[in-house]
Amino acid sequence: MADVLPPNMLNERPRTPAGLLSNAEKDRLIERGFLGLYRWYTARSQETRNWNPDRSFEWLKLRQDLPPEIVTVIQGFFAVEQYAPDFTSSLVNLVRRSHGRSHFQLRWGSEEEKHADAWENAVLFSGQRSPEWIEEYKERLRSQTWELPFPDAIHNIVYTVFQERATQLNYLNMMKIAQGRSEKPQYAGFSDPVLAKVAQTIAVDEAAHYNFFLEGVRMYLYYYPERTLDAIKNVIGGFSMPASGLVPDWQDFAETVYRAGIYGPRDFQRDVMQVAFRNLGIESRKALEEGIKKTREVPDFEGENHKTTAIFDTFDYGQIEGDVRRLHVKIQDYEKEIGFDRFDPTEFVENPEVPRKEGQAADD
Repeated sequence: MADVLPPNMLNERPRTPAGLLSNAEKDRLIERGFLGLYRWYTARSQETRNWNPDRSFEWLKLRQDLPPEIVTVIQGFFAVEQYAPDFTSSLVNLVRRSHGRSHFQLRWGSEEEKHADAWENAVLFSGQRSPEWIEEYKERLRSQTWELPFPDAIHNIVYTVFQERATQLNYLNMMKIAQGRSEKPQYAGFSDPVLAKVAQTIAVDEAAHYNFFLEGVRMYLYYYPERTLDAIKNVIGGFSMPASGLVPDWQDFAETVYRAGIYGPRDFQRDVMQVAFRNLGIESRKALEEGIKKTREVPDFEGENHKTTAIFDTFDYGQIEGDVRRLHVKIQDYEKEIGFDRFDPTEFVENPEVPRKEGQAADD
């Protein structure tokens, strides 16, 4: 039997592992959340992060004697961001039927485009790469096309959470070097205020992107916990930074950022994966894998021991429910400012699949 029923039939449906909400209704609630989040994000972006890659930095004051390793790093940042058109178009096409997600990806793409221009300016004004070299390098980069790492929306938004956090970390650690705060002896006495401002400005953007995608994954995790946790497990099992297979001198870049203390495997484990796990209510990678295994071992119907209930032991579902509620409060406050609440308000709907203790209300 089809798993999609009209809302007026939900109360007549027996309690099964599929829950009391149809997949269509869950999808509708997620889409409404994305639309509200997109509207809020755009307004905040325009108010607080409306910078220009040419005018917001004093490029003529960028040091002309940057260490060769620093030039290699900013060249690598520039190279990855050159694929912003591919990142944007691929994700827009994947979610084009979603108003909130597709329009956000256009906004996201316009911000990533600024990152590409800013890092290109950094390479140019360093004086260590000629305009002709830069143009030829761009041609080499753009001769190849970046493609989505996964075929479906849930896996790709999960991937983007980890990718955005990793990118933010790269830029924050570059900022630290440029501010003269590196613990590496080779950068003792080195600083560059212009480079520090560039890295900091872009890192703030990446933090905003991370938070948008994180809120999206939380909504998926709230309404589709099993599918989302499985996607998280799959993504971290083979995670790599975008364009790592396309940039011609990637290995040299990767080794340089590692030696500079900017980013490496330990940083991913400690400052990317564990941070994202904490934000998603997941204790550890081991707990995630064991929880999914346990869920798959639970029979679907035998002894009324439903498979879907086992997944709630894998992560802190109460934390996620609280986060999704707070997101909807933020959206509702914004809608009241504009007047959307009078015509088409966004409402939070509890997931009735959540196992509750006897006598416990959903708001407890």
